[in-house]
Amino acid sequence: MAILHLDLVPLFALVMTFPPAPRVNDAALAVPASMVQQDSSVYVAHYWRARPGKSAEYSEYIRTIAEPIDEEARKAGVFEELRTYTPAIVTGAPGADWTHMRVFRLKSFSALDGFSRGLDEAGKRVFPDGVRRAENATPVAELRDLVRQEIWRSF
Repeated sequence: MAILHLDLVPLFALVMTFPPAPRVNDAALAVPASMVQQDSSVYVAHYWRARPGKSAEYSEYIRTIAEPIDEEARKAGVFEELRTYTPAIVTGAPGADWTHMRVFRLKSFSALDGFSRGLDEAGKRVFPDGVRRAENATPVAELRDLVRQEIWRSF
């Protein structure tokens, strides 16, 4: 049996306002009321693929630009916890189509309403200079691509 090991790297980073975080499509979140527990956590997972030869540079971007924004957003209550994963060892099954997975734990489904806006606002507080925010947008756009976004819940 093949086992996929993931290296858990608790970074506070990535889903950035540079460019804006992928917007959550309200129609995609249509969940029957019977399935939604108001007090249960919801997880927003973003799968990113660093461009060829850019993985180390993208990881550094996460540490130096994204982490401060994410920490500000966490303190403001936008989300409760953030984990970043990278594939460490892939055996047997085909390899991952992503290089960095960011999983945000939100208090509930209702917290999704302000998620993207909250990250944007945190970015403006950390980097109030609009010119600096624009300068930060260029590198990240050249370093990685979004593979997919998923919304999870516990059951």
